Amino acid sequence: MEFFFIQLKRGIFPIFLLFTWFNASPSLAQINLRVTGTVTDASNGEPMFGVSVSQKGASNGTTTDDNGQFVLNNVPEGAIVAISFIGYDPLELPATDNPMNVQLSPSLNMLEDVVVIGYGSVKRKDVTTAISSVSMDDLNERPIVSAAQAIQGRAAGVSVIQPNGAPGGETSIRIRGTTSFNGSNDPLYVVDGVPVDNINFLSPQDIADMQILKDASSAAIYGSRAANGVVLITTKRGAEGGAKISLSAQATQNRVTNKIEPLNTEQYRELQNEIGLINLPEGLTDQTNWFDEAYNTGHIQNYQMSISDGTEKLKYFLSGGYLDEKGVLATAFYKRYNFRANIDNQVRDWLNISANVSYSDYNNNGIISGTGANRGGVVLSVINTPTYAPIWNPENPAQYYNNFYGIGNITSPLENMARSKNNKARENRLLASGHATLLFTPELQLKSSFTVDRRNAVSTAFLDPVSTAWGRNQYGEGSDNRNMNTVLTWDNILTYARSIDRHNVEAMGGTSWTQSEYTNNWISGSHYRNDLIPTLNAANKIAWNGTGSGGSEWGIMSYFGRASYNFDSRYLVTANLRADGSSKLHPDHRWGVFPSVSAAWRLSAEPFMENVTWLDDLKIRGGWGQTGNQSGIGDYAYLQRYTINRIEWFVEGQENALPAISQANLRTPDLTWETTTQTNIGLDFMALRNRLTVNLDYYYKRTTDMLMFVSLPAGAAAANSIVRNEGVMTNRGVEITVNSQNFREGEFRWDTDFNISFNRNKLESLELQQIYSAATTSEVVNEAVVRNEPGRPLGGFFGYISDGVDPETGELMYRDLNNDGRLSSSDRTYIGNPNPDFTFGLTNTLSYKNFNLSIFLQGSYGNDIYNASRMETEGMYDGKNQSTRVLDRWRIPGQITEVPKAGFDIRNSTYFIEDGSYLRVKNVALSYNIRGSLLTRWGINRLQPYVSATNLLTWTNYSGMDPEVNQWGNSGAVQGIDWGTYPQNRSFVVGINVEF
Repeated sequence: MEFFFIQLKRGIFPIFLLFTWFNASPSLAQINLRVTGTVTDASNGEPMFGVSVSQKGASNGTTTDDNGQFVLNNVPEGAIVAISFIGYDPLELPATDNPMNVQLSPSLNMLEDVVVIGYGSVKRKDVTTAISSVSMDDLNERPIVSAAQAIQGRAAGVSVIQPNGAPGGETSIRIRGTTSFNGSNDPLYVVDGVPVDNINFLSPQDIADMQILKDASSAAIYGSRAANGVVLITTKRGAEGGAKISLSAQATQNRVTNKIEPLNTEQYRELQNEIGLINLPEGLTDQTNWFDEAYNTGHIQNYQMSISDGTEKLKYFLSGGYLDEKGVLATAFYKRYNFRANIDNQVRDWLNISANVSYSDYNNNGIISGTGANRGGVVLSVINTPTYAPIWNPENPAQYYNNFYGIGNITSPLENMARSKNNKARENRLLASGHATLLFTPELQLKSSFTVDRRNAVSTAFLDPVSTAWGRNQYGEGSDNRNMNTVLTWDNILTYARSIDRHNVEAMGGTSWTQSEYTNNWISGSHYRNDLIPTLNAANKIAWNGTGSGGSEWGIMSYFGRASYNFDSRYLVTANLRADGSSKLHPDHRWGVFPSVSAAWRLSAEPFMENVTWLDDLKIRGGWGQTGNQSGIGDYAYLQRYTINRIEWFVEGQENALPAISQANLRTPDLTWETTTQTNIGLDFMALRNRLTVNLDYYYKRTTDMLMFVSLPAGAAAANSIVRNEGVMTNRGVEITVNSQNFREGEFRWDTDFNISFNRNKLESLELQQIYSAATTSEVVNEAVVRNEPGRPLGGFFGYISDGVDPETGELMYRDLNNDGRLSSSDRTYIGNPNPDFTFGLTNTLSYKNFNLSIFLQGSYGNDIYNASRMETEGMYDGKNQSTRVLDRWRIPGQITEVPKAGFDIRNSTYFIEDGSYLRVKNVALSYNIRGSLLTRWGINRLQPYVSATNLLTWTNYSGMDPEVNQWGNSGAVQGIDWGTYPQNRSFVVGINVEF
């Protein structure tokens, strides 16, 4: 009791009486109000649900119920009540105990929205460059695994394809075409101000804002790494207005959208009789449906949770999530755990401290696909494996069946999957940054940021010594590959902004220091005992050439600045300059200077436009700038390097042998930046009280000093390869974006967003090596199908022109282009172009009362696909099973058909070229906002169940499993080849979003 009483000695006075007296005293007690009211839409008088109502500067907050009503308790007299809702102008009103009737007006001043740009931000009306904003509104209702998928079809000039449908598969992003031949074509990703090489670690639900800097005048502030454009991502942060807990959960089913039928046993027997390689014994019948055995229904579980809160001084946002994807091919999987913490603290009026910490752990395995000796891997072996074959060897049930009557290049899809079943690639990534902003004066501030980006990756594989043929050949095989990469970044940015009357000036200058350190090691072994676990400790033979370690470092030092001036938001001009020095380039040429300038004229702000009341904004933009690229080459690309080969010292006569050293490449004393110069002209148009927005852009990009891997003639030097600058490539195009609010009457709304992009790519010139060939796709055709040379767009398909099937012989008729009377390699020509004429995206969003429906269409037109899969499923050159299309093959003289005879002369030709154009219903999402007084009493602000479908319908003439495909993944030089590629899926999603 001594804690609650004052002992006056004496006499005892209870301290709680003092508190009672103070609280009862009118002069000292604080008066708290019970603030009530109703919020309605000023345009139609309808009550508004979910409007945020809070005490300004405190965590006391609530939201309106389905009748638009709210109750906010314990509001101090004299406090300010803040009322806000997305898409409406916010209000701030003094607290009162009288019922408040509040009307919110739809925001008509979108031009005042702030747009994030490089090392800063600007009002939308003051933007002078080509920037696309990507809406994050529907991310919670789509089965998006990676943040890159959120961009697809949403921004003009930005091509996004998922080259294959494998769980966790990479996404290829091109901003205004392919810029580099051998270098990287990926954009630079900047997450909360920190440049990163990919965004696999990022949960899409953590993204608050995404801007894409497309032209050089916007991207040049990032100089050396901005030649392919910049994607700026801002993650969610805490805010004032009360603590919020958000939960989202979704379950997804994935199914293969297209099935290719194989021959049954009798049809296969008949085909083999015609080919003449094998004679199947009588009595064989269909035993296995390989499609049903290999494919199943894939599943995704995705759970995300976030907590945020804030006061005037301290704000935080915490999030965590778990994603588990199981592929339509049984052994394929992808898992990701993610955590994020964003904290902002206004320590003093002149000092703000913030921290961003992100940790992710993701792992998957690789499914064997169409490269090298795998002949299409799992996907094609579903068709190529004869249906008479059982899954297991009847004579040894622990082994997969592989007795294909002397045909040694058939491996069943289940055995192919077993070869990758125990493969696991795991990476964890910690991205932590601290920021300090010092405000010297209201106009002058300094922001200093330090970031650590650390990645640890482990890739392991194991093949048991029993079940598979290759495993038995090696007596079991295992490998372990590990690497660690640490990137440190230190930025310091000084900004000065001043407004005098209608004159607005801003100047920014800064430095950026980046250092990377990479280490790796690898080991492999074989010859296991059958009963031992898959660890290298159990291997009896460590590979002689499969063990080693390595490491490398690189760094960039940068200085940059920006100056901008605008007069009354009418005349605007911005200039950027950045200088970068990279350790990857030769010391005499490692510094690059990248300038840019842009200007805009807002005609709508001119006095002579005052009476044009239907026009909200009209702006003409123009810009020019240069950006650089040094990605895609090695950390010591300019140096002459050597290969060290160990000598087998245990062989008789070599006991004292030393490692052999050989030259690996030639040094490049003049290696410097790949530079892209870009000009952009644009028009921004907004009318009808912001109900119609149109953006038009024309651009021309010219890349010089391309970083190339050049092969030299044999015997020219000890090494025959060199990295050097040579060649010119151009891209030019037009982009159109149209956003419209079609209907907004009463409780029904209909909005449309449309974009379309036209790009023309051309390789203008090369120096040392004039022709680059790539992509050999069949074991019977030893010629590359892709050829790149000056005067052509990248990735052109090269081969013979097929004029159909000769009715008399059944052979494909290849055109004799040089008219010399015989067919030779000189009769080859360009037979296809994988680059589309245009790409587009269309989103319609409809809402009525509590229902919301979103329909997203996306497509491509004019691109060709080289269907190399058909060489394996229709080639009829060996004992592999084929698709049912070969039932239409030529069999007797005089027969008219499009399919040649069994054993025809197979070559790279137009016979395998197909139109890859498609229109796809990419996503349809239907959600319902559950409202009610009961939910309000429970403190639930949002309860939204939804269903959605992805890749629901696809219209295409392509005969393969999916037209959105490229077996060569993210390559710039090789595009549009389908060779046993993991197919895209049709997804059905059920989910719920909850906020309280």
